[in-house]
Amino acid sequence: MSANIAELEKRRAAAKMGGGQRRIDAQHAKGKLTARERLDVLLDEDSFEEMDLYVEHDCVDFGMPDQRIPGDGVVTGSGTINGRLVYVFSQDFTVFGGSLSARHAQKICKVMDAAMKVGAPVIGLNDSGGARIQEGVASLGGYADVFQKNVLASGVVPQISLIMGPCAGGAVYSPAMTDFIFMVKDSSYMFVTGPDVVKTVTNEVVTQEELGGAITHSTRTSVSDLALENDIEALLAARDFIDFLPSSNRDEVPERPSSDPWDRLEPSLDTIIPPSANQPYDMHEVIRKVLDEGDFFEVQPLHAGNILCGFGRIEGRTVGVVANQPMVLAGVLDINSSKKAARFVRFCDAFNIPIITFVDVPGFLPGTDQEHSGIIKHGAKLLFAYGEATVPKITVITRKAYGGAYDVMASKHLRGDLNYAWPTAEIAVMGAKGAVEIIFRGLDAEGIAARTKEYEERFANPFVAASRGYIDEVIYPQSTRRRIALGLRKLRHKVLENPWKKHDNIPL
Repeated sequence: MSANIAELEKRRAAAKMGGGQRRIDAQHAKGKLTARERLDVLLDEDSFEEMDLYVEHDCVDFGMPDQRIPGDGVVTGSGTINGRLVYVFSQDFTVFGGSLSARHAQKICKVMDAAMKVGAPVIGLNDSGGARIQEGVASLGGYADVFQKNVLASGVVPQISLIMGPCAGGAVYSPAMTDFIFMVKDSSYMFVTGPDVVKTVTNEVVTQEELGGAITHSTRTSVSDLALENDIEALLAARDFIDFLPSSNRDEVPERPSSDPWDRLEPSLDTIIPPSANQPYDMHEVIRKVLDEGDFFEVQPLHAGNILCGFGRIEGRTVGVVANQPMVLAGVLDINSSKKAARFVRFCDAFNIPIITFVDVPGFLPGTDQEHSGIIKHGAKLLFAYGEATVPKITVITRKAYGGAYDVMASKHLRGDLNYAWPTAEIAVMGAKGAVEIIFRGLDAEGIAARTKEYEERFANPFVAASRGYIDEVIYPQSTRRRIALGLRKLRHKVLENPWKKHDNIPL
């Protein structure tokens, strides 16, 4: 028996060394952790239970039978984050550059199947050179198997990808189908075709970082939700983030104790709206003063800054927050902000997370660039997302809610459950001056000024909408947190179902 146990310990030790000390040292020299070190940071201490430690590839070409390393380039298993079960896979760059083989893919698929079976999030740590070329089409088949699992798991369990090294070619599509992507600055990148191929085909000279680095994807493309400084920061951010998410679409949102009184008044909100309608204010301040302990985990903070999306808590329970940001483009809706918010709203709806919407929107961004790039269809994504959502929806109009953008931003007409307005709210088809210039064409400047004043007195307030029942109540800004908390209590057992369908056809 002792000999058998000694053999077990020997094999385990060999498997845990991955590609060997020299390659581990090379990984550290790049400022990167190894696959197992990353799991040590991500998961609670001593909680990781590994699966398929001894799996090896079965490739017989190009001398591969002589290069078999247990685990085959990916560490898989389960563990806990703050006591909650998660399933994980961590690609090991020290073994064949983390390249994906058929067996490597099989391990990932097994983890995803297990997660769906029990209802637990899946977190993938990506650090791979791509498909294992020696296996040819078998590795491509492995990728497709993983893609199919991503599709089936979508909306069933949360899927989070941490890109901690290269992720190129077909490898990018698995993270792209997950719910959230975190990247590491200067050491991770994602692209379908690399700089060399780009230069050959288009004659463009571009670096890996410019083409698909963390900054590029978290600012311009919106592929990445966050760009973190290093491996440790990314892994700790993932630990914080998973705390906001339910384990599956069958579970309630997580709840944690909060010492922040649910009925806390915030008098500073009574004066946060500037006297001039053209003067901005920071919507972050409104959000943080309403949420528990001011804790707001923002996603995509560097992309489409005219709309804010993220998670917080009210009475210890997770809520999703969508808010126009007057500090950026006056909070206008455009293509990028519509897509960003629509995907976020759909995630919240898939996982039963109530949605709080703060509205200060002057309309959709005008211009040929927006129109020719499809603002109609992209704006409809956000409209569609809010309209199909059946989770509790509470909306607070702080200032402007003009035109079609009023409708889109979780209005009562899109089955908003509780729609509140501050006394500073202006709900109208458009701004007063523009409306007057259309209605009273040909008036001189003095006449336009008089009519503008008349229009503002008549429409630049929340009471016309309130008189029609489109606003449930005009509330004191300082009581916003209390009103939202009470609303969420009432809506906790809300039941609303959409008509039966195989699936909808959102305008993509």
